[in-house]
Amino acid sequence: MSVTDSPAARLQALFEGHRLTPTQRRIAHSMVRRAADVPFLSSVELAELAGVSQPSVTRFAVALGFDGYPALRKHLREVAPAGEHPAAPQSYNEYQQAVEAEIENLKHLAEALADPRPVQKAGRVLAASRPLPVLGLRAAASQAYGFAYFAAKVHPDVRLLNEGGTMLHDRIDAAVRAGASALLCFALPRHPREVVEGLEHAKEAGLTVVTVADSAFAPVAKVSDLLLPAAVGTGLAFDTACAPMLLGRVLLEAMCDDLPDAQARLEEFDTRAAARGLFVE
Repeated sequence: MSVTDSPAARLQALFEGHRLTPTQRRIAHSMVRRAADVPFLSSVELAELAGVSQPSVTRFAVALGFDGYPALRKHLREVAPAGEHPAAPQSYNEYQQAVEAEIENLKHLAEALADPRPVQKAGRVLAASRPLPVLGLRAAASQAYGFAYFAAKVHPDVRLLNEGGTMLHDRIDAAVRAGASALLCFALPRHPREVVEGLEHAKEAGLTVVTVADSAFAPVAKVSDLLLPAAVGTGLAFDTACAPMLLGRVLLEAMCDDLPDAQARLEEFDTRAAARGLFVE
């Protein structure tokens, strides 16, 4: 099965072109995360999965052009390849369930990366920006910090933007004045308003906005030029973000491919680190 035939890809194609409310985007996101199971879930089960009411699921199906949820589920079953069915249920405790959910998120990411062109395009855009501002606030701050830490080893000028408030627009403006052509944003739930406003300002300033987000339906999608989705885990008290972190590293690799002196910079750093005794063996 190719990535374009995967359950997640079929759902993404079904949702494209529809204006969805925040509640409906939540349902869509939950369906993509459990794409193989969705054709076999009742409306009540899907509502529980998404954390919404059962009538919300019905309204969601109608918004997609179906008479109701049964018609939507019938359609999903009809377009599923023969033999596709949900995996047999297993008994896991809550901690195992969280890990299993992250494994599924990583599998969906692997399917999406079967087409490497979006990541490669993003890598070229980021490599060409001098300086390169990297934005991540609140829950996404650690993702932005990790990317910026490694990117600074191969990119000549990386600027971490991990604090919001009135200074954020000033720092974006400063990057533009210094010659920046793109901005990378990590955006994870819950999505702060100041991130959306910051990206709106970046686009108005002429920057190409590349965003790693938890979903193609995230609020930042409308203010992003290139959006790379990677789902977060929601089974624990606080979301887990293994897939967005891995996608950030993949994006780093793509950026390195478009920086001719990346390897030389890494070798130079290793030489300096050895001379200083920076790391213990």
